Amino acid sequence: MLTLRPTLKQSRGLAASLMTTAALLVPAASFAQEETTITAVMHSGLRVLDPVITTAHITRDHAYMIYDVLTAVDENFTPQPQMASWETSDDGLVYTFTLRDGLVFHDGAPVTGADVVASLTRWGKRDSGGQLIFDVTESLEATDDKTVVWTLTKPFGPLIDVISKQSAVPPFIMPARVAETSADETITEYIGSGPFVFDQDAYEPGVSVTYEKFDDYVPRDEPASWMAGGKVVNVDKVVWTTMPDALTALNALSAGEIDYLEQVQIDLMPILSGNEDVVVEKRDDLGYVTIGRPNFLHAPFDNKLVRQAAMAALDQESMLATMQGDPEYYKVCGAIFGCSTPLGDEAGSDLLTGGANTERAKELLEEAGYDGTPIVLMAPTDVISLNNQPVVAAQALREAGFEVDMQSMDWQSVVQRRAQQSPVAEGGWNLFFTNWMVPEVSDPLVNVMLNGRGDDGWFGWPDDPEIEAMRTEYVSASDDATKKEIAKRIQEHVMDNVNYLMMGEYIIPQARRSNIEDMIPSPVPVFWNMTKAAE
Repeated sequence: MLTLRPTLKQSRGLAASLMTTAALLVPAASFAQEETTITAVMHSGLRVLDPVITTAHITRDHAYMIYDVLTAVDENFTPQPQMASWETSDDGLVYTFTLRDGLVFHDGAPVTGADVVASLTRWGKRDSGGQLIFDVTESLEATDDKTVVWTLTKPFGPLIDVISKQSAVPPFIMPARVAETSADETITEYIGSGPFVFDQDAYEPGVSVTYEKFDDYVPRDEPASWMAGGKVVNVDKVVWTTMPDALTALNALSAGEIDYLEQVQIDLMPILSGNEDVVVEKRDDLGYVTIGRPNFLHAPFDNKLVRQAAMAALDQESMLATMQGDPEYYKVCGAIFGCSTPLGDEAGSDLLTGGANTERAKELLEEAGYDGTPIVLMAPTDVISLNNQPVVAAQALREAGFEVDMQSMDWQSVVQRRAQQSPVAEGGWNLFFTNWMVPEVSDPLVNVMLNGRGDDGWFGWPDDPEIEAMRTEYVSASDDATKKEIAKRIQEHVMDNVNYLMMGEYIIPQARRSNIEDMIPSPVPVFWNMTKAAE
């Protein structure tokens, strides 16, 4: 059982006792100020620390604590300078980045252009949009310690948008010696230049993570806005502690044993009603999408007809209702770019949004010659927003004639296993479900599930030259109308090819103690800017 930190009341009692004793020995003026710590329960434990080799949100959240980025989008989706300002040549072929003053890594070394080049190069090998940029890159070089010049062979209009995105794989800047690690290998040193320092000695994988304020971090002068602006740290330490049981986490929040709960289970929300010391709120209005990803490498999902059968078998309404319970927190949506985004279009999604069509699924399985090969469906058991999808899907698929082997494990085990291309008989997999923030899927360049580069793509690895051609066409589009037309064609292609199963949109609330204030209402939970007052 996880041992909780002492309650605030207990901490105060101990502090008072110690101070009374100390007062007999030293003047009151010499008392050290009590350390301010925010204790948070995130959506998952943290085991994978390399933000380039995985798109797991908890790894991304960890990376934003300790690393910084060259540019970042604000709450209006507008890229802003963060570590660097930039200039673009008139022909759109040369981008010149100039690092701002005061950038230093946690080990005391200054951030240089060489660090930026190495970090961007490694990122570009794994990120969906980054791969497209490097397809047209002539050179990327540091002309001096503070200047990086990125030269293209042809214009790439969305370059700044891509490197400024919040997710799925932001281009975090690391020391060159770390970033020179192969993109197929995991880094082993976790040094950044961000507002917090990772305490590796206190790290317990999957259990607890500790971050300390980086005293030498120099924030920007602008107000904080999403990932942009001044990252001002107002606390001494942040501790992420894992509580897989949702009720335990809620009780700990009510008792003041933790300060922040990233995800609140909808049906347990009444427990917090009437507690004036707790604030329950939406972190952002855009919310999430939930999706199923088939593995294109192995039978039976290497057959398009079988993937179409899975789509026909599933029912968005049933899955969303089981996940959230209250329709206020979910919406049936067949748009792969999100129903509320500029590119949102539900073309071709009738089979997906019209309810389960079991008979059609059976017909497709018969046409495909499905032989009863069991589907290994990975089912996480410790993440509120991911517990139900595999259970609902397994039942629907079985009713349509699939053999389903649902294997339970924690989410971090899913994260590690989904990266394996091994045959199913050797520990591989066929299907898993996950969630994305709507901004992460909102266009063809940031949506990693649209990557059709086979082994160089996202987990599931579809080899899809047709979608790659459309993504390249999207990059060259000169106006919004053309982009929307290409996006609609991509939408129709995904509905036919079933690159993934779009299972609808939802919102999940967060909760905090009322003395935690000034949280940035960002899709990504961040711990700069916020303050913690005494209770």
